Amino acid sequence: MVTNVTNFSRSGLYDWMAQRVSAVILAAYTLFLLGYLFFGSDLTYADWHGLYSSTGMRVFSLLALVALSVHAWVGMWTISTDYLTPMALGKLATVVRFLFQAACGIAMFAFFVWGVQILWGI
Repeated sequence: MVTNVTNFSRSGLYDWMAQRVSAVILAAYTLFLLGYLFFGSDLTYADWHGLYSSTGMRVFSLLALVALSVHAWVGMWTISTDYLTPMALGKLATVVRFLFQAACGIAMFAFFVWGVQILWGI
């Protein structure tokens, strides 16, 4: 029986749903920013500062940051379990996969904390 050691969810269905929901959130955030960029005339620093100073935009940006983290984790976990296998890497596959997932997790956590500092530091 296979156990989920580094996967946050209990099954592939939860991973699939997390990936799809996070993709919808990221798409909505991207479309909003593109609309703001294209329909805003002569955007200045004051305009951008005003947008990101509002609590609603900070919450939306934080939600997008969480969605990006979830999306990235599920993607990198899937890649590591699909390609870093004993068939491809031999006996060290588990160690390599763990180190890869640990490095991805640390990087995502660092980027998330950095993003929160940027968002709420305005």
